[in-house]
Amino acid sequence: MKLYTRSGDDGTTGLFSGIRVSKDHPRIEAYGTVDECNAILGLCVAACSKTVGNVAIRDILLQAQNHLFDLGADLATPDGAKNQDRIARITELHVADAEGWIDLIEAKNKPLSTFILPGGTELAARLHQARTVCRRAERLLVVLKKSESIGDPVLKYMNRLSDLLFAMARLSNEEAGLGDTPWRTSKKG
Repeated sequence: MKLYTRSGDDGTTGLFSGIRVSKDHPRIEAYGTVDECNAILGLCVAACSKTVGNVAIRDILLQAQNHLFDLGADLATPDGAKNQDRIARITELHVADAEGWIDLIEAKNKPLSTFILPGGTELAARLHQARTVCRRAERLLVVLKKSESIGDPVLKYMNRLSDLLFAMARLSNEEAGLGDTPWRTSKKG
């Protein structure tokens, strides 16, 4: 099988159901951004060291990447579409996984007392970047949901994932001895 099909040369792409839509369709924008987030999670995994906290982060990120592939397939297969029985839908179990991971990671963090700047270790910076792309995907899912049906757990999962990535970034910095870098307003007066 060739990597290129030429079927998208006209600016359309095929959903898993076989239906073709424009490459700028809200569904494509949403799952394309989920895919972008997943790619950045891959960069995060690559930046994980062998410290205990980083190993835990790495293991969770790999599970989250699998969830994001499921989420992409969910979005590429509208409810009631052909082939929907061949994909895994995002469910409340996925949301519960993310909440459990947040609790696990956040238990190791100091209480947050101020807004913090993204950055610190390379891993933390990558996690913050993933968080912002995750938030963009979430916004695009809200747009999609206004015109088409998507499962409620999809939005919940992306919301929890961004919180998880934030908690992981903080832990990465803490374990490196950096801690959080507080935001200092430039407001005069």
